[in-house]
Amino acid sequence: MSSESSSQAQNGVEAPGSYGAEMLSRTITGNASGSPVLLLHGWGSSAANMAPIAQALSSDYRVTNMDLPGHGHSPAPTEVIGIPEHAALIKEIIDTHIGEPVTMVGHSNGGRIALYMASHQVYKPLIRHLVLVSPSGITPDRPIGYYVRRTIANLLKAPFRLAPEPLRAYGLDWLRHSLAWRALGSSDYRALEGVMRNVFVRMVTCHLDEQVRDIEVPVLLFRGDRDTAVSQRQMEYLVDAIPDAGLVILENAGHYGYMDDFATFIAATRHFLKTTC
Repeated sequence: MSSESSSQAQNGVEAPGSYGAEMLSRTITGNASGSPVLLLHGWGSSAANMAPIAQALSSDYRVTNMDLPGHGHSPAPTEVIGIPEHAALIKEIIDTHIGEPVTMVGHSNGGRIALYMASHQVYKPLIRHLVLVSPSGITPDRPIGYYVRRTIANLLKAPFRLAPEPLRAYGLDWLRHSLAWRALGSSDYRALEGVMRNVFVRMVTCHLDEQVRDIEVPVLLFRGDRDTAVSQRQMEYLVDAIPDAGLVILENAGHYGYMDDFATFIAATRHFLKTTC
């Protein structure tokens, strides 16, 4: 096992100015001559949760397992970054340290990043296959409570929006740090502090419903039948929108389906990679 580092993004792709890929914690394991696999964990998770996948694939593949910004051993950015900036950092790692197109294995928000990259003209050449477990990125079904909270949030912001600068900026910043505002957020949002709270908002509001139609590589999808975070409708949308996509349902599994039914996940992933190479 070895640690890697990298330099600034190239080829006109914008990475966050104060955050370079050399700041991302990552390890490479497995067969040095094997095809490369890149693991992308979900929000609030880390490379540690993806480590069993790296170990299971390491006999045949060269696996890079990384902590995304603000997760695991990777420091939080000092500015708000979203999906495009994450993609630029990952491109830098692939270009500098992997050197050839990869199979991306992504879970939840890691799947969102992978879907973005596979549908974007700049990043398409970097990807051979996608293996995604309950990927985010398709507009979710919204319960009535979501619309109630959004209406309250807009009402709270309205007086500050009418104020002149710099009072408006000061007032909105105060509101975002107030207890009332935090109470309107999700449990993930309330658990965050500082810049990562705004990073979270920017990430989860990135929806790729139209972009995923431009994905050309083979895609293997997994969803646990007890997943309450990503719906069956969202997964079926991906199957219909992506020309070469298949879905495996993991029985008695939740949002972390690859953990709940690891044997099925690994067996299906190995079969997929061997038959699509």
